[in-house]
Amino acid sequence: LNATFGNLTELIIAFFAIAGGHPEVAQASITGSIIGNILLVLGLSMVAGGLRHKAQTFSREASGIQVTMLLLAVIGLVMPSVYVAVTGTATGLALEEMSLFIAGILLIAYVLGLIFSLRTHRDIFNPVTHEAEKPRWTRRIALLVLLVATAFVALEAELLVGSIAAAQQRLGWSDLFIGVIIVALVGNAAEHGAAVLMAYRNRMELSVAIATTSTTQVALFVAPFLVFISLLTAFPMTLSFILLEVIVVALSVGVLAGVVADGRSNWYEGVLLVMVYAIFAVAFFFLPSSLPLP
Repeated sequence: LNATFGNLTELIIAFFAIAGGHPEVAQASITGSIIGNILLVLGLSMVAGGLRHKAQTFSREASGIQVTMLLLAVIGLVMPSVYVAVTGTATGLALEEMSLFIAGILLIAYVLGLIFSLRTHRDIFNPVTHEAEKPRWTRRIALLVLLVATAFVALEAELLVGSIAAAQQRLGWSDLFIGVIIVALVGNAAEHGAAVLMAYRNRMELSVAIATTSTTQVALFVAPFLVFISLLTAFPMTLSFILLEVIVVALSVGVLAGVVADGRSNWYEGVLLVMVYAIFAVAFFFLPSSLPLP
């Protein structure tokens, strides 16, 4: 639930970006969400939890399954980009059809993953039990707050997308930097707060689950879903990303695999993850705004 409602913001912002004529920003925000959850959110969580509790543990098996699902997503992102590199064609019906087929495969993988994690093997993904907290709101109040918050997110998304052109002109930032760093940070604010808070409370199992599940959901659900709903606009989105985006996503998944392999975390590992994110942010910042995009 933390991951789903956190990514609702990402989905709304990305859709408004596509409808507003900025599909490249929506694509970049997908990249930014993936590397942001893996490196920044998980890194800050490990720092917050590690400074207070020295060392924390989480399920290696559950994290390993999430990494495997992310590897599938990386393959799905690589193939359209390879097609563009081989054919030299960054647009066209063939690329759009390929993206739709791959998006369908990723969505099927996501649905099967839900069945696996929530039904057939839910014992693997259940975090360590803690004393249940009494709900502070009734279900009706919680639903009302959720609906109001969603409406405000939609308004925020429209304002954010409307300011992209002005930000580019005034600050000279590229679409890639705005999407990967700025838009993704706004869209992932919920994961930042929830994951860091859980780690600080020594619930690292849940903190890692929020970060990895949110990443998987972005890669296997949000991205392919945007490909399909973009057909309702005048700016269809494909799964063709530039080489740098594919590389940073692949490297981030590789780093995640190494960090979660032992099922333990500490503050220094968190610092390293944040530093990797900072390096990627610097690389995107110095990309020229005139760079040709898919």
